[in-house]
Amino acid sequence: MSDARADRASTDADVRETHDGLTELIDTVALLRAPGGCPWDAEQTHESLVQYLVEESWELIDAIESGNREEMIEELGDVLYQVLFHADIAAQTPHEAFDIDDVARHMTAKMVSRHPHVFGDREAETAEDVVAFWDDLKADEKPHRTSVLDGIPRGMPALALAQKVLGKAEKVGVTDASAQAAPATEDELGRVLLGLVASARSQGLDAERALRGAVRSLEDEVRTAEQARAE
Repeated sequence: MSDARADRASTDADVRETHDGLTELIDTVALLRAPGGCPWDAEQTHESLVQYLVEESWELIDAIESGNREEMIEELGDVLYQVLFHADIAAQTPHEAFDIDDVARHMTAKMVSRHPHVFGDREAETAEDVVAFWDDLKADEKPHRTSVLDGIPRGMPALALAQKVLGKAEKVGVTDASAQAAPATEDELGRVLLGLVASARSQGLDAERALRGAVRSLEDEVRTAEQARAE
């Protein structure tokens, strides 16, 4: 291990010893959901909490974009609370029977596996090097996925979904023939996108639904290209 990594490992070890706040929050969640705690908390399920996870995630994004430190602390805490909440529900559900420690251990193993250039003997000098072999690692982890589109969350907002699918489409040589040169800056791009949405709205068109429809068509092209390659 290099001196830099050794120093970082030592620092991380010191930090781990001061995570009393995290332990206290875990205990608080358990107390609220225990008999004699909060009736509302006790009644929640994974499904009933989905709306709150989505809301808290978007509020965290707002805090990050605002650059406000105090808001980031609060919103990160709200997202963390959702994770702990789901883990506590699972710990109290017989057929699930996992807790936050299982979640953390699984994530640690996943990160170690995804970073052989840190924990193993693979070489990666740049971020591009890392991205280049991540697909191979994911393929080994999830052999049941047969398409580059597998694993993309369908509930993503249309614009984020489009960007994700376009990136996957490039991997199989499919490009959007209707693509035009983008504005030079994100500020200009934002105004163009807002103008398109405003124009669609004035004509009674649903921009979200329209983009999802276009994405589905692109996905069909991707799967056709994958099938042709397989044959």
